[in-house]
Amino acid sequence: MFMITTIAAWGGFLLFVFAMMAIDLGVFHKKTHTVSTKEAGIWTVVWISLAMLFNAGVYYFLGKEPALNFLTGYLVEYSLSVDNIFVFILLFSYFKVKPEYRHEVLVWGILGALIFRATLIGVGAVLIEQFHWIVYIFGAFLVFTGIKMALPGDHEPDPDKNPIVNFFKRHFPVVNEYHGDHFFIKPEGTHKWHATPLFLVLLVIETTDIMFALDSIPAIFGITNDPFIVFTSNVFAIMGLRSLYFLLDGVMDMFHYLKYGLTAILCFIGVKMLIESFYHFPIVASLGVIAAILATSIVASLIRNRRVAASGNPE
Repeated sequence: MFMITTIAAWGGFLLFVFAMMAIDLGVFHKKTHTVSTKEAGIWTVVWISLAMLFNAGVYYFLGKEPALNFLTGYLVEYSLSVDNIFVFILLFSYFKVKPEYRHEVLVWGILGALIFRATLIGVGAVLIEQFHWIVYIFGAFLVFTGIKMALPGDHEPDPDKNPIVNFFKRHFPVVNEYHGDHFFIKPEGTHKWHATPLFLVLLVIETTDIMFALDSIPAIFGITNDPFIVFTSNVFAIMGLRSLYFLLDGVMDMFHYLKYGLTAILCFIGVKMLIESFYHFPIVASLGVIAAILATSIVASLIRNRRVAASGNPE
């Protein structure tokens, strides 16, 4: 009975994801257009509301602790996904992608991210079940990543040094100009497919998301080992990432201290994993700490912005 319920839960959730993507692409984004701030705001509210409704369903069917785990995992994944937005802004600017074509890239980029993260979560769940000591490796890695993120230095990806893009260019023809929202074209006079710069943007987004996933997946395993909760919280955070990008594009500089907040969250979860054999940190306390760190970093950023605006001198 438990297995049937589990299969039903997985199947129902995957059907929901595919249905939402079909509605998004087939109804609301059937025609290529620039996503407005209003549209992005509506979709952001929709995805957050759906996540909270799902959380209520987890509470009703699975209980309080899984629901708290989902909420904490969703908050962690959603906040860490802000780092992806920084990268999106950089890449779209670097490749000079027109605003009306950015949604197309993000759709396919997020679809690839879901497939890769599902694979990574499955592997992680098996490893933790078979070799529990790997939790300590995850914890140490998160602390290391958090400290590295806080240190000064250039953490932005350089598309010209992306090995996958360079490999692709060496083995596949690429045209220099964009052709609308097409990833591949057949130039006149040839029967061979050529990639457009838009596909190169997609390649860079996919490879950088892999790097982000290596941070975020261990982080959520520091909250729960339940693959269903890990996957669903990841999916809701990733699915809401597109609208969040269009909502925050142009105002990301306002959150100056958010990076340090994310650093503190990674380090907190890492330490929590390292000491779990000696002390089990209550999930309610974990949720409170993570929410407090996020709130503090955002409020501190807004205070800094007001101070800078009043002085007239950027720091």
